[in-house]
Amino acid sequence: MLKGKEIILGVTGGIAVYKAVELLRLLTKAGANVHVIMTRAATEFVAPLTFQTLSGRPVHTELFSLIQEQEIGHISLADRADLFVIAPATANFVGKVACGLADDLLTTAVMATKAPVLIAPAMNMNMYQNPIYRENEARLKKHGYLFVHPATGLLACGWEGEGKLPDPEVIFEEALAALTQKTLPEVRVVVSAGPTREAIDPVRYLSNHSSGKMGYAIAREAARRGAEVTLVTGPTALKVPAGVNVVRVESALEMRDAMLERAATSDIIIKAAAVADYRPRERFDQKVKKGDATLTLDLEKNPDILAELGSQKGERLLVGFAAETEALLENAEKKLREKNLDLVVANDVAAEGAGFHVDTNIVKFLYRDGRVEDLPLMSKDAVAAQILDRVEALYRTR
Repeated sequence: MLKGKEIILGVTGGIAVYKAVELLRLLTKAGANVHVIMTRAATEFVAPLTFQTLSGRPVHTELFSLIQEQEIGHISLADRADLFVIAPATANFVGKVACGLADDLLTTAVMATKAPVLIAPAMNMNMYQNPIYRENEARLKKHGYLFVHPATGLLACGWEGEGKLPDPEVIFEEALAALTQKTLPEVRVVVSAGPTREAIDPVRYLSNHSSGKMGYAIAREAARRGAEVTLVTGPTALKVPAGVNVVRVESALEMRDAMLERAATSDIIIKAAAVADYRPRERFDQKVKKGDATLTLDLEKNPDILAELGSQKGERLLVGFAAETEALLENAEKKLREKNLDLVVANDVAAEGAGFHVDTNIVKFLYRDGRVEDLPLMSKDAVAAQILDRVEALYRTR
């Protein structure tokens, strides 16, 4: 995901320094080469050895220290960076950079770099709301600096409010977005994901094994590329991707209404949800008690959301999924033709590594001109990137 990327992780003094350790782990796990710069205050909270062990590289702390006795430290670090991430960032750090001050290694390197700079502030809520700090942050944003909005909660000082350093996963996602080319600016994308639940009574329902992972990965990748993303999701245990608007639904009828409403103002529709084909004709008001050895439910057919979207898509780009257990290509081609799709993503959910509740997938792309493209086993995040690459190519030709 970040293989070969050179990231400078700047760590300033604050109780949230411990979260930067987990952020470092996420960045290195994704393949990035991470170089850590710590301010003197940061070393009072976590020893540099911790960061050195996890990054596999020396931690930089001093301005007047030559690298390999030939390079000027702050210039070398500034030049090699694809991205600077400052987490946590104190009010002092933000204020110094906003005023053009460079009096230590971190501020000097930030001032010298041409790479994007992503700042994750963490401080007391009153400091965060101080108008001087707000002016400093606004000034840096005006000059192109990127910020991760702090979380709200109980702060180390005892106050409760805005100012907490967000979870490392949030900062990691913002870092990925900062490194992703904005190829879909102002493009409105609607993605559906997850299963639907069709209620039998207040306790039981009919559903399927969809985890929503594929749809969430697509929404996350589209947001990284600058799209305005709406995720219509059935019940899942997944976190909503950063920068994505979410609409939560339960039943197929709720998903139909939500999708048709959002599709009317969209440019691209990607329907990855696993919608129940049938629902109970009658929903019991009370829990159905155990009685006879068998129970018969009368089912009625749910509306075909994808077919409805296809019949009224106009100039919109419409992508569907075909999750099959047999006759994969035949069923996928039929769906492509009958539902007026521009692209079908087909996968055999019975294949190892391609079913539900796993992080990988094996898919085929079917196009309107008859082309079929096979992809090998890869992570669902990688599949999402491949899908968005094809969607972008189709969208540009419309």
